[in-house]
Amino acid sequence: MAQYLITLDGETDWPGFRREARSLIARLVPPEEVDWSTGKHTGLFAAMADPAQDEARVVPGSQLVVPASFVALCKAAILHASAERFALLYRLLWRLVHEPGLRNDPLDTDRLHAQRMARAVKNEMHKMTAYVRFRTVDAQDGDAPLHVAWFEPEHHVVEAVAPFFMGRFAQMRWALLTPLRSIRWTGKVLECGPGAVRGDAPPPDAGEALWLTYYRHTFNPARLNLAHMRREMPRRYWPNLPESPLIDTLAREAPARSATMIDAAPTIPARRIPVAVQGGHAKELAMATRIDFPALPDDPEQALRILHEATDHCRECPIGAHATQSVFGEGPVRAAVMVVGEQPGDQEDLQGRPFVGPAGRLFDQAVADLGWSREALYVTNAVKHFKFELRGKRRMHKTPGQREVAACLHWLDSEIDQVRPRALVALGGTAARALLGRPVAVTRERGQWHTDARGLPVLVTLHPSALLRGDPQERESAYAQWLDDLAHAGEHLGRPRPPPQKR
Repeated sequence: MAQYLITLDGETDWPGFRREARSLIARLVPPEEVDWSTGKHTGLFAAMADPAQDEARVVPGSQLVVPASFVALCKAAILHASAERFALLYRLLWRLVHEPGLRNDPLDTDRLHAQRMARAVKNEMHKMTAYVRFRTVDAQDGDAPLHVAWFEPEHHVVEAVAPFFMGRFAQMRWALLTPLRSIRWTGKVLECGPGAVRGDAPPPDAGEALWLTYYRHTFNPARLNLAHMRREMPRRYWPNLPESPLIDTLAREAPARSATMIDAAPTIPARRIPVAVQGGHAKELAMATRIDFPALPDDPEQALRILHEATDHCRECPIGAHATQSVFGEGPVRAAVMVVGEQPGDQEDLQGRPFVGPAGRLFDQAVADLGWSREALYVTNAVKHFKFELRGKRRMHKTPGQREVAACLHWLDSEIDQVRPRALVALGGTAARALLGRPVAVTRERGQWHTDARGLPVLVTLHPSALLRGDPQERESAYAQWLDDLAHAGEHLGRPRPPPQKR
């Protein structure tokens, strides 16, 4: 029978438990002689106890050293709802002192039990931060509105999650009511009090109706996974969520809505690129940035000139602000083949023309070796400005990100609309992704024809800069293979494909 009754100040009195446990260990009191109980909270929203004052009451005794992980385990497990948690933690502490081997035994029954308690507490804290819904109570006497939420946690986690809500809603007045404990934030002070009942929480408000409308319209039936949803959001949380009445209905309708989405025709996203116009064709440039380009003239050469001027002012992504100028495509209107690279390089940025640097010279060599004429090709890039990083005084090429490629995509689309090529050649992964709308494994898909959203054939191959960066000993064979890839486009230029090069 227990000889000692230890009464703590509350269900979450960690400082008190630590103080009493140290004292019991110092007096060599075994776990089976101790009973633990908790006192009752008094005073609605009474001031919180100061942990520093509790530390000052610790009675000095014999040196007690335990792993830091055990302290963290105790702080979490003590918030569990189980009445045996204090006895379990004290038993573990006693055994750590008297059974040194316990520290290296990850399969000990007591240790595993405490760890399960700690995990349950941390999971409950996460769920509380995710599933609390505040409702607004009208302000009194000119005060800011009070936002009140009702929640029913399984464990004693209310005060533990208070710092999260204090940080997230620091400028709001709010109260969080639960059956076990309640907290209130005045905007400056956190107050704690006893539990409440559901009737103390306010009824639904207008903001909740707006939230339900938003939830209903953003629900994606194609991504519905009820089993996963119930694991992440068990049904015991549903009564406190305003959207819960919608879940069953939306779940029943999901198959039909998914089928409707699949059968629907694809939509073209509207892209709007702000243009900083400084004189010149202000009206024409502003209209040229609209997705349908209604102001562009019928003459494609004039339309391309207007688009070129507009790209100089494009600041949808930050690249344009640092480049010397935009580098628009060049070549004949109605060119049979349009060649698309990644972005301008250093020399292209300085000269304002595509493919005039080292990669461009290698491209010119390939065109000559294939018996083509560059003047018959329309050559451009997926991105119209040079992205770089400084290394000393040198501007080193930096691959554009997906957002930057997406921001430039409508300029490339407009070039294709005006030039109207019969085929496209994508040099490198960035160009291939921009044209095909998906990630492209260039080394696996090179030398193959694909089809873009317009129905145009797209030939994928390496960018010439990839050959320049490759192993010099393999450059000749790599170049020959690259020519083989490009030769597939010869049929659109009236040039039969030559026999494969030796590798």
